[in-house]
Amino acid sequence: MTPKVMSMAEAVRRCVPDGASVALGLALEPAIPFALVHELVRARRRDLRLIGPISDMAFDILISAGCVAEIDAAWVGNVSAGLAHGYRRAMEKGIPRRIVVRDHSNLSIGLSLLAGALGSPYIPTRSLLGTDLARANGTFREAPSPFDGTPTLLLPAIEPDVAVLAVQRSDEDGNAQLWGPWGISQEAALASKAVIVVADELVDRSVIRADPNRTVAPAFKVAAVVVQRGACHPSPLQDRYGRDHSFFHAYHDATRSAEGYAAWAKEWILDLPDHEAYLAKLGPRWEALVAQERAR
Repeated sequence: MTPKVMSMAEAVRRCVPDGASVALGLALEPAIPFALVHELVRARRRDLRLIGPISDMAFDILISAGCVAEIDAAWVGNVSAGLAHGYRRAMEKGIPRRIVVRDHSNLSIGLSLLAGALGSPYIPTRSLLGTDLARANGTFREAPSPFDGTPTLLLPAIEPDVAVLAVQRSDEDGNAQLWGPWGISQEAALASKAVIVVADELVDRSVIRADPNRTVAPAFKVAAVVVQRGACHPSPLQDRYGRDHSFFHAYHDATRSAEGYAAWAKEWILDLPDHEAYLAKLGPRWEALVAQERAR
């Protein structure tokens, strides 16, 4: 194996220092790398800047653990349950700390990452003109078009320190293949200084070469390859396992208070040494999600 293949703990140690800007949850609702989120909590990372479109409860876990200083996102919440209690506590009461939020739409976060991927300082758009988002973000600039003088909104490039891609398979070089929705995974990977690939399966290079159209990002961008089955639970990974709807709702109910979050995190993150222990704790529930997806 090449030096890129490593454990989740080692990938976090090498690639995600305190203060890093991290793009994750890039495929929207599926393929959210919860196993890496849990490892960031175990590693007690601090002052992170989170970047993404729809994070489901991944951002909320990190906010509630005190890991987050800033967020650039289109939405933070718990899709099937509604609002995110930890995010709300941080914004309204500063618990466990105050965070800076730069609001985006799903389009604008994708365009800012695309600008980073292209090496452009910004991308112009007419989307969001006249909205509160255009004013509230704080980094957007309105300017007349140099061609016809009409108003445009300039969205600055976002270049994360690291993007996390959860995928079905990868080779040892980091040629990662994702099927199902990509969302803005490719834009974020190309915009970022480095990529962590979290793969459900490690395959031979020949498997990747035989089906290159699924490859979401080139190996030269990849700093770490983590092979971890079930790394996206409770979100789904197409062709591997389904979505655990009740887990999202249980988190929502358990984390209505800061004390409730602490108890949840102790049970599901801090008292478990790694993700294999997490899957073992899920037990038959996990096997049912795998069977559910295989039966489709």
